[in-house]
Formats: sequence, C-alpha cells, structure tokens
Amino acid sequence: MATQNDLTHEVFPLSPADRDALPALHEMFRRFWSGPLAKAAPRVAYDAFFATTPPLADVSLHPSTDAALPGWVCVPAHPVDNQALLFLHGGAYVMGTAPAYRGLVSQIAARARRTTYILEYPLAPESALPVAIDLAAAAVERLHSRFGKVGVIGDSAGGGLTLATLAHTDKACAAVVFSPWTDLTFSGASMRERAAADVLLDESALRAAALGYAGDASASDPRASPLFAVPDRLPPLLVQVGADEILYDDALRYAQRAHAGGHDVTLQEWTGMHHVFQQSVEQLEAARRALDLAADFLHRHMGSHA
Repeated sequence: MATQNDLTHEVFPLSPADRDALPALHEMFRRFWSGPLAKAAPRVAYDAFFATTPPLADVSLHPSTDAALPGWVCVPAHPVDNQALLFLHGGAYVMGTAPAYRGLVSQIAARARRTTYILEYPLAPESALPVAIDLAAAAVERLHSRFGKVGVIGDSAGGGLTLATLAHTDKACAAVVFSPWTDLTFSGASMRERAAADVLLDESALRAAALGYAGDASASDPRASPLFAVPDRLPPLLVQVGADEILYDDALRYAQRAHAGGHDVTLQEWTGMHHVFQQSVEQLEAARRALDLAADFLHRHMGSHA
C-alpha cells in the first residue's frame, strides 16, 4: 500500500494469470469495437458488449415495479434486511441500459448480499443536465425511505453520475465507483499520456458525448464534472481504477480532492487493467477480486451482513 498526501492508495500488481489472459481479451475488444455492429448501431453494440458479463444463477432479476425507480432489480439469495444498493450504469451518458448491466450487477448484488436497483436514467443528447442527476437523487431518497440504508455504485459515466448525485442527497451511507468520469473539461494529463495504452476509450468520442450531456451547461459545471466541487458531505467512498486508462486522473484527482476535504476515501489502482475491468469476471482474477473488495467495503460501511 502506498500513500499520497495520506490518501489510502492501494496498488494491486498484475497477476501472472491475468498477464496471460489480457492479450486475447484486448484483441476481442478491438475486433468488437471495429466491427459492423459498433459502427452501425453503437448503442446496440454497447449493450451487447456489457451483456456478455454472466448473471449469477442465484440472483433473481426482474423489472422494477416502482415508478420512482425505473429499471431492473437484482435480488440475491438471503439479502440483508433493510438495505439496498443503487447502480448507475456507464456509457458516456449516451449509451447503456439497465437490462445490459444485469449480469455485472448480479455479480455485485451476490457479493454484497443486498437488493440492487439498476436505474434506467434518460440518455444524452435526448436529455441533458440535470435530468439524470435529479432522477438518481430522487431514487436514492426513495430507496432510503423504503429500506433505510442505501449504497450507491456506478461505473465510468455512471461513476461520475454517482459522485454528482451525492452532492444532491445525503441519504447514501457508502459509495463505490469504478473508473469514474469526473472531468468533462478533459484536463487530466492521463487523457493524453495513457491514450496509447487504453484499449477501450477514445478522447474524441468522449468529447462528443460530453457536449450532448452538458447541454447548455459549462463542461466545468460540477453537475457535469464533479471533480470541481466535492461536496461538504460525502459518504465513505471507494474508487477503483485501471492503471492503463485515460480516465486514470479523473479517479486519482477526485480521490485526492475528496480526501483533502476530510472525507473517508480509498483509492484502489489495478496494474495493467483497462477501463471498467470489473466487467470481465470470467477472464480476469483482478475483476473478481475488485468486486470482492467492493462488497467488503459495502459490508464495512453499511453495517451487519448475512
């Protein structure tokens, strides 16, 4: 474990098994994202890409019947009573749906042993700020009224949405973000310094998505870029990031600023890993371990677990 200005910054080495598995996995990524589906229908392709994460058989999956919580619900066997999680999906705010994330979120729900709602929030550019934040904050409030204790999890843009949402509600008692997109001004050095190593993200595509999401707001508006206004109240926060992604500085700088603001923050950096590597639970030891550690964090900060 290393520290940066006393921030808890854990660095996990690349395992031999993952070193062997990554070349084939990265080649699959390249083939998929250069293929005809990705070019013709990127939203359909994105859903197909994330739907490859296998759902766990002992997690029940069904559409939400609560109009205040549109999306899907993942219910593990023997869930913790009076606690729930809200998952905010990624996709650069312009792609992604709740059904596509059922496999990944079932993996989280099973490990955390908590009922988990995948929020179906409106996408950009059809909907811009602050529609998604307002819905997510209302969803946290709704889950708090129904369950008592609520944790929030998000990946990529969903991680940025998680952090923006936490500035608009104090009802969450823990949060976990995977590779959060926190800076729509693209000021992080890793945006360029790690571009050659990043097998999934492209700055130009992110810039186009950012314009649609921000709408009439400035890219530096904290609702779009939570990096620029860490809230005074923030629940215990776990940030996980791959070392080989252009959003590395988005994660690092948010963690540093939140820690400097007196918040309980842990940063976990995974050597050799790509953006939201947690998705690759079948192929990567790091993915499985990261999800285990995320569940441990939630257990620790949300109280007793079954």
